[in-house]
Amino acid sequence: MAKIKLTKNELKVQKDAQKMYKRYLPTLLLKKQQLQKEIRTIDMKAKEVRALRVQLEEDFNKWIAVFGEKEAFLPDIVSVKNIKKTTGNIAGVIIPIYEGADFSRGDYDLYSTPIWIDLAADRMEKVLSLDLEAEVLDEQVRLLSKELRTTSQRVNLFEKVKIPETKANIKKISVYLGDEQVASVVRSKISKKKLQNAAEEMGAE
Repeated sequence: MAKIKLTKNELKVQKDAQKMYKRYLPTLLLKKQQLQKEIRTIDMKAKEVRALRVQLEEDFNKWIAVFGEKEAFLPDIVSVKNIKKTTGNIAGVIIPIYEGADFSRGDYDLYSTPIWIDLAADRMEKVLSLDLEAEVLDEQVRLLSKELRTTSQRVNLFEKVKIPETKANIKKISVYLGDEQVASVVRSKISKKKLQNAAEEMGAE
């Protein structure tokens, strides 16, 4: 704890600081709760997206197997051309929001490849889109978790350090000033008594 001046001005400084900490603490606690809630919601959504992606891929593989020409479909036949993202704001944190993607398809001979290749490519695009969405959701969680750590540190600082510290300082200064006031009154009375005694002695002469 830093050394403080035992003065009325310092007492005011400490009281003002305590008021500020107590005023901002509820806002920080609310922000912490909001971030925790949003992180849980986004994390759950990311899991749902990944589960859907797994299910889609399983159905995709079964679907291709039915045709007995799985080797005809090459994974690189579909590639991501452009990822569409915008931004949002949660508790003051700027986060990316996935809005879809543009895909490109490799060249393939329409005569030598099976007729179902186009349908398979459509399904592959859906799988890739879910992968991209999950990645953006992960980034949202990362950014919000970083802000949550900072907010939690501030809450702990206010609750466990700053507010108790100012409270102790206010008590220390108040006790000191109170003692000084009592001592001043005592000194004043002693001085007055001495003057009275001196006056009485002079009168007796």
